[in-house]
Amino acid sequence: MRNYFEFDKLGTNYRRETIAGITTFLAMAYILAVNPFILSGADLPPELKANYPEFGAIFTATALAAAIGTLVMAFVGRLPIAQAPGMGLNAFFTYTVVLTMGIPWQQALAGVFVSCTIFLLMSLTGIREAIINSIPQGLKYAVSAGIGLFVAFIGLKNAGIIISNEATTVALGHLTFHPDMDPAQVTAVKNALLAVFGLVLTAVLMARRINAAIFVGMVGTAIVGMIFGIVNLPEKIVSAPPSLAPTFGAAFTYLGDFSTLFSAKMLIVIFTFLFVDFFDATGTLLGVANQAGLLKDGKLPRPGSALASDAIAGMAGAVLGTSTTTSYVESAAGVAAGGRTGFASVVTGLMFIFALFFSPLLAVVTPAVTAPALVMVGVLMASHMANIAWKEMDEAFPAFLTILMMPLTYSIASGIAAGFIVYPVIKVLKGKGKEVHPVMYVLFFVFLAYFIFLRE
Repeated sequence: MRNYFEFDKLGTNYRRETIAGITTFLAMAYILAVNPFILSGADLPPELKANYPEFGAIFTATALAAAIGTLVMAFVGRLPIAQAPGMGLNAFFTYTVVLTMGIPWQQALAGVFVSCTIFLLMSLTGIREAIINSIPQGLKYAVSAGIGLFVAFIGLKNAGIIISNEATTVALGHLTFHPDMDPAQVTAVKNALLAVFGLVLTAVLMARRINAAIFVGMVGTAIVGMIFGIVNLPEKIVSAPPSLAPTFGAAFTYLGDFSTLFSAKMLIVIFTFLFVDFFDATGTLLGVANQAGLLKDGKLPRPGSALASDAIAGMAGAVLGTSTTTSYVESAAGVAAGGRTGFASVVTGLMFIFALFFSPLLAVVTPAVTAPALVMVGVLMASHMANIAWKEMDEAFPAFLTILMMPLTYSIASGIAAGFIVYPVIKVLKGKGKEVHPVMYVLFFVFLAYFIFLRE
């Protein structure tokens, strides 16, 4: 183990790597609760929940996908980077693909599998660099920031902090009690106030640079909710993992149906899964590796292996029954604790397997408990807006449109499409058409067709 993970070369040891692996797990453990909550449509009306997979099965799929993906990264990529179903893409899966576009969740999983297969092929060839260079940097930042706002909006809406309003479309929810309130309204106010408490708690923890701030914030919010009777106590703590049968292999139902899988609508879905995962994974790998001091001449060691690990994790996750599995920026917490090798990822992967036996604790996961996590993830993703060239209107406007359209249309795909259509148009009209990569012109027509023919 020491030789394989190059402990001596990187100046580390088992104790340091173990602490780093546990730290990374705690920093991203919130995904075990948040991902099943989102993918099962737990916040949607009862009549819509039948269109989504079971909560328990997704919990098991999430834990196994994270464990498998992280262990693959440990032994193939040999990096202190953990993997799990990605935030943002799970929201796209649930609220855009299944809810808005009406695509069955089994078919959506098939789309995830195909996108990750394409990602694997790109990672093993030189296509990856060509694609990265074709997409303007500003649009990459805008996509990440837009997803952040979208995810935060979902969290606020689920908690009742933001509610619908006929006059203004949305409005601030009820945060005070009134004598004429019925029991349902009182419960809604209690949940909204609990979410506000969780937001403040998590923000303070993050401001104080607590490594597992999001996870600790969720635990603290749940405990306060149980104390005040807002959150129900779990019936038990330990049990056998929920059955994976409802979701395992569901993607294969559509993988052989090429006419459905590669329809125009599904191609947009596959491209969106691929696009977001591709740049998110690349950015995370480079960022965390740089923090660990592992980059050589600004390049990732064994880049093909690292990106292939990410793609393989996504394929495995789709088979198990979850949206795209990808590298987690929370791995930086483990790196800050001293992690330098893939052995830290071995520890993190084993922790996810151990977590399988604590599914009863998910009974305390309510919209009020998950809202702080969603909002804080949104804050982290929205920080990419600082890197956009706001003083250059031909860069700023497409980026702004991408960011704005995601939450307002309740669709990540629509936001990406809007930005990718406007970008080449404004560049051509400014006389900078030659600066636009040919791939962007191809995408212009693809997304134009999406708006004209595919959106219902």
